[in-house]
Amino acid sequence: MNSSTGNLTLTAKRYAGASGSAYGIDASPEMIDVARKKAKRSGSEAVFEVGLIEKIAYPDATFDVVISRLVIHHLPDDLKRQGFAEIFRVLKPGGLFFLADFKPPANPVLAHVTSGLVGPGMMQSNVWGIPPMLTETGFVDVASGPTRSAFLAFVRGKKPTAGGS
Repeated sequence: MNSSTGNLTLTAKRYAGASGSAYGIDASPEMIDVARKKAKRSGSEAVFEVGLIEKIAYPDATFDVVISRLVIHHLPDDLKRQGFAEIFRVLKPGGLFFLADFKPPANPVLAHVTSGLVGPGMMQSNVWGIPPMLTETGFVDVASGPTRSAFLAFVRGKKPTAGGS
């Protein structure tokens, strides 16, 4: 699950193959429209739907993997927590949650320049505050770290299996 303009979901569908599914969800009808057009052009069977992270319209234990990219920094902490609870709910036992989002630059000059480019709101969001939220939600094997991008970090967690982690 993840949408924006659909590239990540289309890639996920290619990896899932003919027997797997990939769903892209975004709050923006305009982004979903763009993603659906890309899917149609490429012949992909990826599904794109308008939806909210805090109210995912799928039953419990639907997905093996949920991916969130460049979404969480838009949300206040209470909505992040609601979204993580929903992601936890729709993951199958043993399912994986992976997110990539902005990290604040450590260099103060770069932080100032970045704030001017992307706005101070993004700079107030700190991906390093997410792991404790995931742990509070019930995720296990929570980890975080840098990516190859100077501006992005990852966080991952796993929904425990019925017998533990």
